[in-house]
Amino acid sequence: MSQRQIIQVFEQYQKSRMQFVQTVADLASRPQNIDILQNAGVLSLLRPLMLDSVPSVQQTAALALGRLADHSDDLAEAVVKEDILPQLVHSLSSQNRFYKKAAAFVLRAVAKHSPELSQAVVGCGGVDALVLCLEEFDPWVKEAAAWALGYIARHNASLAQSVVDAGAVPLLVFCLREPEMAVKRIAASTLSDISKHTPELAQTVVDNGAIAHLAQMILNPDAKLKRQVFAALSQISKHSVSLAEMVIEAEILPAAVTCLRDQDEYVRKNVSTLMREVVKHTPELSQVIVNCGGMVAVIDYLGNCRGNLRLPGIMMLGYIATHSENLAMAVILSKGVPQLALCLSEEPEHHMKAAAVWSIGQIGHHTPEHAKAVATASLLPKLLELYMDASSSEDLQAKCKKALKSILQKCTYLPGLEPLLYDAPSNILKHVLCQFSKVLPHDSKARRLFVTSGGLKKVQEIQAEPGSLLQEHINAINSCFPEEIVRYYSPGYSDVLLERLETYQPA
Repeated sequence: MSQRQIIQVFEQYQKSRMQFVQTVADLASRPQNIDILQNAGVLSLLRPLMLDSVPSVQQTAALALGRLADHSDDLAEAVVKEDILPQLVHSLSSQNRFYKKAAAFVLRAVAKHSPELSQAVVGCGGVDALVLCLEEFDPWVKEAAAWALGYIARHNASLAQSVVDAGAVPLLVFCLREPEMAVKRIAASTLSDISKHTPELAQTVVDNGAIAHLAQMILNPDAKLKRQVFAALSQISKHSVSLAEMVIEAEILPAAVTCLRDQDEYVRKNVSTLMREVVKHTPELSQVIVNCGGMVAVIDYLGNCRGNLRLPGIMMLGYIATHSENLAMAVILSKGVPQLALCLSEEPEHHMKAAAVWSIGQIGHHTPEHAKAVATASLLPKLLELYMDASSSEDLQAKCKKALKSILQKCTYLPGLEPLLYDAPSNILKHVLCQFSKVLPHDSKARRLFVTSGGLKKVQEIQAEPGSLLQEHINAINSCFPEEIVRYYSPGYSDVLLERLETYQPA
């Protein structure tokens, strides 16, 4: 055999390996092929090719593995069991940028499925290797490494802490200053995933100067970047007053309010989430958002979106109203109540209705004036209907009951209360009658209206236990009227009159 023929054997072998990994990588990109590949023992065949002498074979083998692991947690676990991760991590430090990108993809694909699989990546030194990749010159290696670190950090606080301990945060903050948009986006996303777990982790992100860099990108034209920026600022703000104040002090307002009119619906949602996380802490922070037009903008936003996109805005109005009478009145004067009523009627999901009910309760429970604003929007019968609906979730029923009781205890607007006389169960009815018994003694016009509208007649029909609170309220209401009028509207009074007619002897 000539030298040329011998070399040809090796070239053929190399071509075959290359063709194999390319074909597997291509097949692995389609979900319908995954089970067949797994049953054919593809992982044990790819493993030695990760150490191949030809870099392009190594990279494509890593890409194929990443696509397989990305598909399901079973395959990701199989990658861990095949002992492929230590091999990957070891070669991350020595291989070229293409391999590093592919290897980071494998680590991300494994880590994304569960805390246990992320722990396997941490346990084999994957986090330290990925942090080293953040120092690479190549932006796509940085992006792949930051992405993998984000998937590890998002699961829980201890995994996020392992990312912080490896020194990732300053490098991620530095990535925010990279010219490549993809690197900026993924760095902001990963900082968000680290910040979300605990105040201490969020503080670490803040201490590395993240807020200033994030704030500078609020008006960037790239919608996907703005989504991540507002998500990160929200995750930082939610933990404490001091962190929320630091975000506000970075002069994100009024630029953030402007973004509530952004074309991208997720930018708008993340801005309203940020505002919700800020206002929940203190009346002062709520006032800052109200003063800069944030609350009015969120009310407008609620009218222009549907479904879960509304949730942070609905809750934000509730948090603002919780703090004080004046802030709750600001929500009312900005037409927040009709907007919440619209959300309540339009949204089919029970958790959305529950959020709207909670916010309505926070607005209406302060004073009779606040309660009247809720009652005039015809919301009390709607709350009662949802409370009594057997198909309503437990949480929705509980929130309706609580909101009804807190609003009813302040409501002196009788036309708003009257519809409840006809349908409310006794545990709600006692609060309704209590309000009538407080108002009727001092208001002759209300007493007249109560008779002509059929309210007094309805009260006489209520079956109450003798000596009960309900009976006490009925007695108090009856004492506001002449005895013959109460008798006239009592059930069976017409029969009594007929009996008297029968026994009556004309002179």
